[in-house]
Amino acid sequence: MAAESNPLRTSPHLGCCWLGLCRLSLYLIAALAAPKVVHAQSIQPVIVEYTEKANGKFEVTNDTLTPMAIVLEVKSFSIKADGRGVFRPLDPGIHVKLSTTSLRLEPKQTYYVFYKATADALPAWFTVYATFTPIEGKEGLKVRIMLPHTVYLYQKKPLGRESIHIDNALFSAPKSTVLCDLENSSTALVRVQQVRAVAGKTSVVVAGFPLLPGSMRHLSIEWKESAPPQYLLLQFPHFEVKEPLNFAGPR
Repeated sequence: MAAESNPLRTSPHLGCCWLGLCRLSLYLIAALAAPKVVHAQSIQPVIVEYTEKANGKFEVTNDTLTPMAIVLEVKSFSIKADGRGVFRPLDPGIHVKLSTTSLRLEPKQTYYVFYKATADALPAWFTVYATFTPIEGKEGLKVRIMLPHTVYLYQKKPLGRESIHIDNALFSAPKSTVLCDLENSSTALVRVQQVRAVAGKTSVVVAGFPLLPGSMRHLSIEWKESAPPQYLLLQFPHFEVKEPLNFAGPR
């Protein structure tokens, strides 16, 4: 009786395929087992608040394996109704002194930048932008990353409830969206600490944001719950506002 043949021995093509699959499996296992490294730059904290004047610091970190050149630039800004910031050169009435305006960060290094800030008139606000640029020996495409540290200088007297106005608060059923226009009619700065759309014991929470003097913010909150929301609850540092919602669209 003839011996039963081994296909991997009698077929060199199949043997090569089998060895290739083994090597591929080993590569995949090694890749999955290898730790994942996240390369990033960071600035902390992102937002700080002071009353009247600032004497603070922030840290910049290079968590990559490449040295970074960092340039710091101070800018003023305004905020549009949709929440987008519009930046410009620092207003002449705001005075910011940085401990440095440029530095080099080695891989995995953190550096603290100290600053002092005052303003001719309060409230005031500004952003320190840190631009990270890789330092490499060979030429090529260099990706620059800009990260912000934003400072708010509050007036001494806090804003009162009478300066907050809410218009067009409604729930749009076709869009499943809560809509609202929020206005600060005063010359004071205030932070909306939290916005909550409420339906009974169910709610959707939106993170806080600054409401600049004489400015308006348009809110649009996605609503995924089955029951429609009944009211908005806005939290401020010294008071809260409860605003009933009108209903738009078929129930």
